[in-house]
Amino acid sequence: MPMDALIDALGTRLPTLSAQLPRVLAASRFLRDALTALTAQADGLDGFERHYRHGELAARVDAAVAADAASTARALRRVRRREMARIALRDLAGAAELDESLRDLSDLADACVAAALRDVERRLQARHGVPRSTSGEIVRPVVLGMGKLGGRELNFSSDIDLIFCHSDSGETCPETGDGERSISSDEYFIKLAQETSKLLLAQTEDGFVFRVDTMLRPFGSAGALSASFPALEDYYQVHGREWERYALIKARPIAGDLDAGERLLRTLRPFVYRRYLDYNAVGALRDLKKLIEDDVARKGLEDNVKLGAGGIREIEFIVQSFQLVRGGSVAALRDSRLRPVLRYLGDNGYLDAADAQRLDEAYVFLRRLENSIQMYADQQTHALPGADEARAALVAALDFASWDALSARVAEVRRYVHAQFARVFATGGEAVVSAQQPLVDGLWGATLSGDAALEALYAAGFKRHPQAVLAQIDALREVRLVRAMRDETAHKLRVLLAQVVELALAQPEPESALTRALRVIEAVAGRSTYLTLLRESTSARSTLVRLCAASPWLTEFIAHSPIVLDSLLDARSLYAPPDRAELFAELARRAEHLRPPADTEPAMDLLRHYQKEITLRVAAADLVEALPLVKVSDRLTWLAEAIVSQALAFAWAEMSAQYGAPLNSDGTPTGFAVIAYGKFGGIELGYGSDLDLVFLHDCDQLDADSVGGPRRINNGTYLARLAQRLINWLATQTPAGRAYEVDMELRPNGRSGLLVSSLASFDGYQRSEAWTWEHQALTRARWVGGAIDIGQAFARVRRDVLMQPRDPDKLRQEIVDMRAKMRANLDKSTAASWDIKQGDGGLVDLEFITQFLVLRDAHRDAGIVEWSDNWRQLEALERAGSVSATDRDTLIRCYRVFRSWAHARALQKESSLAESGAFAADREAVLDVRRRLLGD
Repeated sequence: MPMDALIDALGTRLPTLSAQLPRVLAASRFLRDALTALTAQADGLDGFERHYRHGELAARVDAAVAADAASTARALRRVRRREMARIALRDLAGAAELDESLRDLSDLADACVAAALRDVERRLQARHGVPRSTSGEIVRPVVLGMGKLGGRELNFSSDIDLIFCHSDSGETCPETGDGERSISSDEYFIKLAQETSKLLLAQTEDGFVFRVDTMLRPFGSAGALSASFPALEDYYQVHGREWERYALIKARPIAGDLDAGERLLRTLRPFVYRRYLDYNAVGALRDLKKLIEDDVARKGLEDNVKLGAGGIREIEFIVQSFQLVRGGSVAALRDSRLRPVLRYLGDNGYLDAADAQRLDEAYVFLRRLENSIQMYADQQTHALPGADEARAALVAALDFASWDALSARVAEVRRYVHAQFARVFATGGEAVVSAQQPLVDGLWGATLSGDAALEALYAAGFKRHPQAVLAQIDALREVRLVRAMRDETAHKLRVLLAQVVELALAQPEPESALTRALRVIEAVAGRSTYLTLLRESTSARSTLVRLCAASPWLTEFIAHSPIVLDSLLDARSLYAPPDRAELFAELARRAEHLRPPADTEPAMDLLRHYQKEITLRVAAADLVEALPLVKVSDRLTWLAEAIVSQALAFAWAEMSAQYGAPLNSDGTPTGFAVIAYGKFGGIELGYGSDLDLVFLHDCDQLDADSVGGPRRINNGTYLARLAQRLINWLATQTPAGRAYEVDMELRPNGRSGLLVSSLASFDGYQRSEAWTWEHQALTRARWVGGAIDIGQAFARVRRDVLMQPRDPDKLRQEIVDMRAKMRANLDKSTAASWDIKQGDGGLVDLEFITQFLVLRDAHRDAGIVEWSDNWRQLEALERAGSVSATDRDTLIRCYRVFRSWAHARALQKESSLAESGAFAADREAVLDVRRRLLGD
């Protein structure tokens, strides 16, 4: 049919697309031929103008097969050609976004594979019967879609990568009337895979359905066409290679028993995604990309938009490197689709948000370019065309003004993609030999020893304590895991050591920087993935040395929790820890896929890893003075709040799964709340602080049983176990460490008291039984997690108790007596040193002054008890007239000075004892206020 006549015929049938028809038909020879045939059919163009509903495409394939019972092969080929024409028309006309086109192509392949599998399975069962396991269960086939099909990103004229498998071994059972001749299930499913593949790829007068590639199966061409689930599990455990991990990221069940396929992929998940961060995967991907580059160069495929430099494969490798490295701990990265993962990487700081956006735009452009190349003649090609006609078609398809304009855009996109790929996969320094490599090799191989070694270290720049450096290197060399290293691994370790030596020499105290950094390297010597990270990432390596040089406490923290090394990769996020909302949101996002009790171990690991990751980020910002002390305490406190809230959610989930829920007498759910005391309550947490906690509930029928669970237990027992489990979630030592130490000493009646108290009993205890020191502690208490209504009720109880009128003289004497008792037992001051916390005029004196004033005067002004932190309490006391503005400023300034000094000492792992004459003016200022308010 002439072009003009075809445009007129189509314009009448497809009015919403008519304006685009001249350009679209110029873009695709395949589409011109397909549409010419379809216009001759009454319903040939049905649905071409609109987006298909979910499941509609599969239904159309099934209907076509059912309508042509004589030949499934013919039906599949004809429906495939029709739907490919519809997809191409909507894509080229701009009526469908890229994701719709790729999803439709994938859904079409899914439906065709499923229909072919059913047809072959029906014929095989007629001959051989139904395959059954030794236990009599029916053995079902599963077809895994791999590559772009698995990611629902199939391109227009592509092979489909399939792995055929089956749920178990056994044999067919004709003796039950199911068939004629018994064969083993392995033989049956090999036949099923062979005949299904043939049905799809055989070329007939109607064309083919899809070209099928099964080379991703175990052992490739040498392996069986279909393997049982147990055989697959054994293969990947024993023989699985890095490139197969990469391939399985995209695996998705597309036909057969889909539920069984999902179970299989869950079983294989530990092979694909390592439990810990896996930086070795980056090297494996880099090696695979090098093989591809060599093949591209050998075959002259530089114009290949898929495999060439800056092509689609490089974007895929960027995204999948993050998936392989981090997918074991970040569930959102275990997605077979590229674009959602790329967006997640940008939204969560793994990639710069602007770079992630540009990579996404580049991906869309390159995929549309690839599809347009293939839509021209429905041929599997990824190369930019050389013929004038094909170039003109591509220009029309992408709606560019000229071939030169299109070529320029392609070159621009590919340059950007390749630059990003080179940045992500940069080797980080092995290509350039460190100037310190001869020194390290000599020390390591003992060609330099004794005085010669010390002289070499001195000459290099370790002039104060070269013997300490030599001792640390000798100790590292003798570590058992280091001595057991293969030669290649030991060489890589020496490369890393030379890099670290060079960085340490740039620090003000190179010996300290190097010996501390070597302490971290020693701690991770058995974990090649961390050694790889440090060797290959200049940013991580230099940041590690800088942090080790700054703080021995941080050195030990990293050595004991090497998972935090991941945080060193991005200095922008490392030195800018999240705010409160971001802390809670990110932890919730990471925890959303975990369902205790089934996921108790990974959930405990999550809490510990997150606590350590954020603590490192806060400490790093602290050391470079990006955060003042009060904001350091804020973030450490917010972090604890987030961890406690998430731990409580996990503990509730565990208890609910076992015992249901406790209810109040009116049928409403019982509430449980966490109250923070001490530094946690006062928003003054430091590094390594314990959490002082009290637990409250509002259950009014403790003797009743829980409801809705497999087992029932007494509500009182339920709440006590919930409290204990929460403590376990926070404080249990696991291979990942512990989140926090928990102290319950401040609960009513202390150690002899119940682990969790009712709100009513807590109220009664505070009003009639609590000691003055317990009311002092209450000044620093606040709700931090659990039932908000209990938190509000607790705040009312706290306010009412603290606002009770008190005898000032009696109160003063009780506080003075308690302070004297504490000083006698806890003050470490000597003739030569002063205890900044417990010593005269120190932090505790400051706190006792504030607490005395709060308890003495709160009955006059509710604003005094609004806050739980010392700083804002003093400000409220000044507003209420309880303390002068001068005394307020003096106390706040001294409190800030003392805390900052103690905080800095803690980062240096030094005691809180100052020289006896230190802070003399500040101490005297505090003592002056204390004498005026509390006496001598």
